[in-house]
Amino acid sequence: MWHSLVTAGEWHADGQGFENMTESIKALVERRVAGKSLDAPFYTSDEVFDLDMKAIFAKHWIFVASEPEVAEPGDALVVNVGTASVIIARDDNGEIRAFHNVCRHRGVRMIPEGKTMIGNIVCPYHSWTYGLDGKLKFYEHMGEDFKPGCNSLKPVALRSIGGLLFICLSDNPPGDIDEMARIMEPYLAPHNVREARVAHQVDLIELGNWKLTMENNRECYHCGPNHPELTIPLFAYGFGFSPTELDEEGRVAAQRYTDLIEVSRSRWEGEGLPSSEVDELTGRPTGFRTQRLPIDQSGESYTMDTRAACRMPIGAVQDKALGALSFWTQPNSWHHFMGDHVITFTALPLSADRTLVRTTWLVNKNAVEGVDYDLERLTEVWKATNQQDADLVEIAQQGAEDPAYETGFYSPYTEGLVEKFAVWYIERLKDYLA
Repeated sequence: MWHSLVTAGEWHADGQGFENMTESIKALVERRVAGKSLDAPFYTSDEVFDLDMKAIFAKHWIFVASEPEVAEPGDALVVNVGTASVIIARDDNGEIRAFHNVCRHRGVRMIPEGKTMIGNIVCPYHSWTYGLDGKLKFYEHMGEDFKPGCNSLKPVALRSIGGLLFICLSDNPPGDIDEMARIMEPYLAPHNVREARVAHQVDLIELGNWKLTMENNRECYHCGPNHPELTIPLFAYGFGFSPTELDEEGRVAAQRYTDLIEVSRSRWEGEGLPSSEVDELTGRPTGFRTQRLPIDQSGESYTMDTRAACRMPIGAVQDKALGALSFWTQPNSWHHFMGDHVITFTALPLSADRTLVRTTWLVNKNAVEGVDYDLERLTEVWKATNQQDADLVEIAQQGAEDPAYETGFYSPYTEGLVEKFAVWYIERLKDYLA
């Protein structure tokens, strides 16, 4: 469904797109109204999607995996970001590296998307062979003047922060990731992700634009009526509420939550667990936010009974009631760190109306399935929640494609993080278009 942009230029229904595309998109960006959802073409337009891939996903730090996904030398993972394909591999010295998945001979894509184990990186076309350090090791028939040292695989910038792996496809990655690493390492270190192992991973295709996926994640306004499993351990009050609209029962529950935050944070900080809110979501290329929040009832884990799903703690902290440390990054990830397991989420755009959401559950590396944890119990809350969110994103996409769609006001109480995501996104487009 194509949308008329009125002041932003004429949109053609025959698929030709904008007249004077760049100027029209600039006008669309400039007309964004603070506190309101984005104009429909931000969610529906192929041209805007192409801009997103160039201005956002090709220029910023993108969360793609965790260190346990490439735990041993020779472990490799191929992640596709738009038309780019990246090999992430651990070499024989234990160092994790990232390379463009493109042979230097004739540009062939060498390894299919997904996980594998390799001793070398071998091009299937003409058998050019690269070490896990990216250096060209084997080639034939290239003549005496050929210089193998000039034909190593092209590296991709990679950073591990607390065991979470971020890549940047740009030759000039944003330097403010150093600040995010400085702040976040102390928050993440107690959970020892680098020494964890993958218990389970699920890929889900959401039938919506990647921004709708992220906006849905950034609020819990929708949680009460849509997430019966998640709202057993999760306090929706942690994501805001209108105090004047609470009934007596709601006021009591909100006060109980406020009191619990104070008591829990004091205990967590005393145990050496940084827990206070850090909000750097806007005004910088590498936007992020973190905060440790209580879990209801036992306070232990995102499970149906709120108790730990794995009997072996993840990391060095023995206190089971750690609540959940949440870590959000712009543009594409969110994570939850508890005493017994960690869950990571990455959203990767596939098209203007398709988004891959990858969820990974991590546990203590020595934990044994069926002995130390039951996989169904470990995963059931977020499997259900992810599908519920996918259903919501799909109908949000359908709404954005409807001719009746108009931008709507965000709740100042419960959708502040959605507004910050939109602000960050518009900031980054303006920077790119300038």
